[in-house]
Amino acid sequence: MNKNSKIYIAGHTGMVGSTILRNFKSKGYNNFVFTPWPEYDLTNQSRVAEFFEKERPDYVIDAAAKVGGILANNSFRAQFIYENLMIQNNLIHNAHLFSVKKLLFLGSSCIYPRDCPQPMKEEYLLTGPLEPTNEPYAIAKISGIKMCENYYRQYGSNFISVMPTNLYGPGDNFDLKSSHVIPALIRKFHEAKKKSSHQVEVWGTGKPKREFLYVDDMADACVHILEILEAEELYSSGITHINIGSGNEISIIDLANTIASVIGYNGKIIFDKSKPDGVAKKLLDVSRLTGLGWQSKIDLKFGLEKTYSWFLSKLGMN
Repeated sequence: MNKNSKIYIAGHTGMVGSTILRNFKSKGYNNFVFTPWPEYDLTNQSRVAEFFEKERPDYVIDAAAKVGGILANNSFRAQFIYENLMIQNNLIHNAHLFSVKKLLFLGSSCIYPRDCPQPMKEEYLLTGPLEPTNEPYAIAKISGIKMCENYYRQYGSNFISVMPTNLYGPGDNFDLKSSHVIPALIRKFHEAKKKSSHQVEVWGTGKPKREFLYVDDMADACVHILEILEAEELYSSGITHINIGSGNEISIIDLANTIASVIGYNGKIIFDKSKPDGVAKKLLDVSRLTGLGWQSKIDLKFGLEKTYSWFLSKLGMN
């Protein structure tokens, strides 16, 4: 890549895409094209083809997706599989048709089996049943990985995939009906503090452990991989993607207590055991990523403080 390469970031207004864009700019890249919504609905095949015909980007980053937490994934199952399949099919196929130099596809760690050995290595993909609550989303993402792999195997397309762990940070979605665990807890504890509530309810038992990565770390890893890794090297090693994570995990109980501390909430935390936990443990093996010369830099507490500060700024309180 050179600094003047034309780069298309799909999903550039979302948390992931906007942070990748910011990272590129910090490294001197200066030639970007975008598909603004709703003029370019990425589920619309003809509109995506028109964009590629017009702009002919050199590099494509697919950070566009319909995403959400357990409630959203389980409630909108058909939408999650349909929209994600359509978006990635249109982007990957047109990247092939218009001879893009390299494409980076972003998935999710939910692609791994529900009872996957820990930590989860890249080669554990498709070795067991998925977690039922987010199976439609996971299947869509697995399809994207396999598209990238097989466009390389049939056409030689330089398409690679990365699998980030649970992300959080500025730009996250704080809607309690569709958000992931960290933004949901930040909002719950903030509102409880504001209302002087005596307790906050958290879904599940609190026992599951999760890995989290600050979104700026994720973006830096993506750009690093895009700059140094080629499809031939990836697939010749016998894997289909690279895990992106911190290599550290925390229980939901400890996460809730940490967020309460960051926000300054001193009430009681109640766990609703009637609600689903999801998988018991989900930690990525990031040895291949560190072997490529990258590791995370931002620890969880500092990242949570930065995220809460951003949340307050959006409310006009900071």
